[in-house]
Amino acid sequence: MLNFFTVVRDFLTDYLPMQKGLSENTIISYRQVLNLMVNYLRTERKMSVKKIGFETFNRELILEFLDWLETSRNCGTTTRNHRLMVLRSFFDYAGVLDCTQVALSLAVNDLPVKKAQGRIVDYLSEKALEALLAQPKQAKRKELRDLVFMMLMYDSAARCNEMLNLRVRDLRLATEHPTMYLLGKGNKPRIVPVMLRTVEHCKHYLDIFHSETAGRDDNFVFYTVMRGKRKPISADAVALFMSKYCGMAKVICPEMPDKLHPHMLRHTRAMHLYRSGMPLHLLSQTLGHASEEATRIYAFADTEMKREAMTKADALRGGNLPPPAVWEDDEDMILTLAGLR
Repeated sequence: MLNFFTVVRDFLTDYLPMQKGLSENTIISYRQVLNLMVNYLRTERKMSVKKIGFETFNRELILEFLDWLETSRNCGTTTRNHRLMVLRSFFDYAGVLDCTQVALSLAVNDLPVKKAQGRIVDYLSEKALEALLAQPKQAKRKELRDLVFMMLMYDSAARCNEMLNLRVRDLRLATEHPTMYLLGKGNKPRIVPVMLRTVEHCKHYLDIFHSETAGRDDNFVFYTVMRGKRKPISADAVALFMSKYCGMAKVICPEMPDKLHPHMLRHTRAMHLYRSGMPLHLLSQTLGHASEEATRIYAFADTEMKREAMTKADALRGGNLPPPAVWEDDEDMILTLAGLR
């Protein structure tokens, strides 16, 4: 009989990285899901770790776990569906190892994916972005770091995790066309341009924060020092300083939202590029999306472009109501247009 935790270990340390070739971040997310499941059994079902085995699981328990994620941990539908996908993958793996687990695998795969509501994309207006970037004081070492982080994140439309993993060697600033190298989801690399206004800030930042380690290009660009060692700053630290500058900017710019999360800078850059006329397929490449379909949320979200189109349509009509349809009161034409004649 399979030992549950032995299978968990092999799944995380052999199957995912060696056989499927998944990235470290993806494996971490899988590990978190399995940890959540074990914690659910311990806290909600009062089970000891030693008693957890494959016989513990069934369709009803998995459903209860998914509902618990939504009700007790306030997870959204997308997160719930991701957790289900991870469990499907894990129990499929167990079914391959032992045919007695195939029935459980089929039961988990039979669980439906919950339909998610459409997302609303939050982003900053040009005025709000300008107000935000005006808050850090470059004369202060830490605030200079914060400013350059936000400018680079906006320029590149990078994910927060991509910024945290950015190393000095990933910046190509001393060229005619400056770029930066990002490693996205699934270890998918991409190169994005860096605007000239940001390049000067970056060079100044590197002179101050990396002058002592010049030539050591493997250092993290944005770091903190802990016990004498340089470590990348955390996502929590980024969220904290962005929240601080958001509150400061709100005082001078009413367009600034009440809350600002790091991913909003990525959304902001994407919306600004789309409004500037960048085609969706190029925007998809810039964002590192696996498919263009994921990028379409920016087309759906752009109310200003819709407003401009509606304004132009009104102008063409001279503000008058649209003329009546030519087929009104003409039954023969209606039948013809419907393809019935």
